[in-house]
Amino acid sequence: MAIGLIIIGDEILSGRRVDKHFPKILEMLSARGLSLDWAEYIGDDPARITATLKRTFASDDIVFCTGGIGATPDDHTRQCAAAALGVPLVLHPEAREKIRERIADTARDAGSEPDYDTPDNLHRLKMGEFPQGAAIIPNPFNKIPGFSVPHQGAGAHYFAPGFPVMAWPMFEWVLDTYYADRFHQNPQLEQSVLVFEAMESTLTPLMEAIEMEFPLVKVFSLPHVGDANTRRHIDLGVKGEPVQSAAAFKKMLSGLDQLKAEYRPA
Repeated sequence: MAIGLIIIGDEILSGRRVDKHFPKILEMLSARGLSLDWAEYIGDDPARITATLKRTFASDDIVFCTGGIGATPDDHTRQCAAAALGVPLVLHPEAREKIRERIADTARDAGSEPDYDTPDNLHRLKMGEFPQGAAIIPNPFNKIPGFSVPHQGAGAHYFAPGFPVMAWPMFEWVLDTYYADRFHQNPQLEQSVLVFEAMESTLTPLMEAIEMEFPLVKVFSLPHVGDANTRRHIDLGVKGEPVQSAAAFKKMLSGLDQLKAEYRPA
């Protein structure tokens, strides 16, 4: 089961807001011995959102999705998820209660009694309309829940608001509640060196030999063209199963020595 991330919102693609979800998701996964396999950014285009979700619903992946689950005209994610699944949107009973709790909290903070039947409060209930069969994801910030949709096979989608203060604890709850048995199951070791003034073509045979000898290891090569303060170099390294990765790194250093390459720890 791969782990994916879908980030929805015109504001990200236009630059009005800088995406903070990607690095945070990497951080929370890494802390649990997990890694991100893919990520996609999508604007507020219903047809594109629906097509993307229809494709990813058909996978066995664990997919985290942020943005567009509110009840304003530019929020399309709930409707698109339902369309991609071919099911109606329905008011989830637990979501209804959580939203009513939020309405009551807001009214009491203002020193009044809640009136659940005002047009504004009735409209807020739309935030609890999820694809039929969905489950809720608790929101510790303001009680307005997200939702999850299981796939027909393995995997599931987990939908949260675009606000980091809400989405991040909700996604951590998902990981700790549903996937704790997967934490730290595939330990990885990553090591690299900075190789100065070298050409990738010169290093490629060494990289190919290492991957052939150590099938549980990936070799990476990240060139840097250099600038006024940094010499041109390649961040060359290995990552993978710890025992093989350690042996592969030794072979890499030996190969660099044979090439008389100048390098230092990254």
